[in-house]
Amino acid sequence: MSQIAARAETLIDRPIALVGLMGAGKTTVGRRLARALGLKFFDADKEIERAADRSVVEIFSDFGEEAFRDGERKVIARLLDEGPCVLALGGGAFANDATRAIVRDKAVTVWLKADLDTLMERVSRRDTRPLLLTGDPRQVMAELMAKREAAYSQADLTVDATSGSHQATMKLIVNALEQAGILS
Repeated sequence: MSQIAARAETLIDRPIALVGLMGAGKTTVGRRLARALGLKFFDADKEIERAADRSVVEIFSDFGEEAFRDGERKVIARLLDEGPCVLALGGGAFANDATRAIVRDKAVTVWLKADLDTLMERVSRRDTRPLLLTGDPRQVMAELMAKREAAYSQADLTVDATSGSHQATMKLIVNALEQAGILS
């Protein structure tokens, strides 16, 4: 067990929720963070797919964004009740007022903030982003950034996820947790 994980076992008494736009690295960095801290990892979108027995794209297509957000909120609330873990939220989850209130009440929130060019480079690798499947993806992402920034800025901590490796971003999160007195 790493020194970080040994400290985390005794010090972290609630979940750590990673928030930010698609492509910020929440899932990949979250897995590394969970491993380093000796905690369970959950990807909210994967857990929603498991609960609904269909993909996020299918849920959006068949039922619309409002129904997806309702299911998302319920799944996130359930996961946060499971105790200390690392939870990667979908990009729009923290922008939803009701979901944000639940997450802020039950978890330490960390905004993985990245610039538009970085996000676009990362999301262009997959076509599983329902909000980018219509219209100009760069314009949609820029609009999402502008629309969601105020919500994301309510996170407890902000970490720059623009440059460097996922491992480097994970270390920045650990440092931010240490500086905030959450991990010492």
